[in-house]
Amino acid sequence: MSKISNVLTMLEYLSTGKKYSIQELADLLEVTPRMIRIYKDDLEKAGIFVDTLKGIYGGYVLNQHINIPYLLFDNSDIEVIKKSIAKIKDIEIKEKLTKIEKKILTNIIKEENNNRKYIIDDKDLNVYNKINRAIKTHRKVIIKYYNLQHGESTRTIYPLGLYLFQNEWWVSAYWEEKDDMRQFHIKRIIDCEILSEYFDPQKINLKF
Repeated sequence: MSKISNVLTMLEYLSTGKKYSIQELADLLEVTPRMIRIYKDDLEKAGIFVDTLKGIYGGYVLNQHINIPYLLFDNSDIEVIKKSIAKIKDIEIKEKLTKIEKKILTNIIKEENNNRKYIIDDKDLNVYNKINRAIKTHRKVIIKYYNLQHGESTRTIYPLGLYLFQNEWWVSAYWEEKDDMRQFHIKRIIDCEILSEYFDPQKINLKF
């Protein structure tokens, strides 16, 4: 497998939320532990942060939602199965392959629907990952936000959570300048920067 394929496969394993040791990932991808560390560095350069758990039972764990370009079946696979079915004379095998074809087709349709939730814009994905990291570390964020009524403005927010609404990603956050909770559309965040200042999410939750 290519390096890109290995990185994506490693990300797919980690996206389940399960902890993997470096050796486990190395065995699964059939590479050296050194390469697993390199893949982790590559992911973090792209803004995807993999947590490292120390100790004898330590390993890597991914505590954020990532839109992964999974290696899935597509219509070309369906065509191959159809051609294979047409050439097979054994009725029992034909029936089994037809059932497999239907299952794959169902998965393709389901995945096409799920893809509507994926972030495919590089700017939006960068913002999403920064906001997600700030949520995990309880850090304040400065965003450049576009509002239809007032245009662009700079705001300091305390991000508390990300959620989907009508297939669009939003962040629920405390807006420092307004001393209020607001919902910010990820697509309208032009840019953002994680600050060194921390906030206590429990105090925000108690306040509102």
